[in-house]
Amino acid sequence: MKTGRKLKIVSVMAILSILLVLAGCGAKQDSTDKESSNNQKVAVKHELGTTKVPENPKRIVVLELSFVDALHGLGIKPVGIADDNKKDMIEQLPDLIIADVQRHKAIYKDLQQIAPTIELNSRESTYEENIDAFKTIAKATGKDKKAEERLNKHEETIAELKKEVKEENGQTILPAVVRDTSFQAHTSASYDGGFLENLGFKDAVQSKEAYAEMNLEQLSDINPDILILANNEGKLLTDEWKSNPLWKNLKAVKNHKVFVVDRNLWTRFRGVVSSEAIGKDTVKLLHDQQK
Repeated sequence: MKTGRKLKIVSVMAILSILLVLAGCGAKQDSTDKESSNNQKVAVKHELGTTKVPENPKRIVVLELSFVDALHGLGIKPVGIADDNKKDMIEQLPDLIIADVQRHKAIYKDLQQIAPTIELNSRESTYEENIDAFKTIAKATGKDKKAEERLNKHEETIAELKKEVKEENGQTILPAVVRDTSFQAHTSASYDGGFLENLGFKDAVQSKEAYAEMNLEQLSDINPDILILANNEGKLLTDEWKSNPLWKNLKAVKNHKVFVVDRNLWTRFRGVVSSEAIGKDTVKLLHDQQK
């Protein structure tokens, strides 16, 4: 089974588990639930339209890790999370569901029957789109002022990180996910590629598509200054490449600028908080390499 299809199936199973639990909890609403139904509503624009959300929702369910990041940045803890590797049982009906427009568009109406739902770009989001999603979530949760303060802090953090990598400014960089039979480059349109460009690097693959599968010959033609590899577990395609002269002649290989990073942080935990962690990770990797 292809990885992408497998992830999609697992994610849908996680969501279905939420639907079942919520259906079983319908009879358990207490006075708190009744109070939430009387709250004023806030109209929130999102990728699939406009949804009226209870003002200052307390019980929030998220269906993507990037939304966990956003809520964390706003000082909010979700009551339930559903993602590829995690399913949390929900004890109360939510006031708000935050879903990914790429993965959950087909079940939007079903989710709306459970609770007010907003769908945002996550899995296929760029860095800029993720910041926009953060602002939308802030509006939906009544945390606009908190979001403004957090984004100001974020901009200050990124500015400091840029100073830390100013010597590498303009160098080509290529983040990629490596599996047993594939090397998936993350382009300038990807979340991590766009973020690294915001730090001052240039993604080695300029494209409107977020991801590009490539072989060793194509990688050799691109020949990035820096390689960031988010490796899958087990056997890797790059293990086969390492004995090939094309690999050995890559600038990143010859200059010892091939770095293996945590795949969760670099490819799954998209958001204000995690992007700062990625930036700090990049600085550490480059500075440790120079020692």
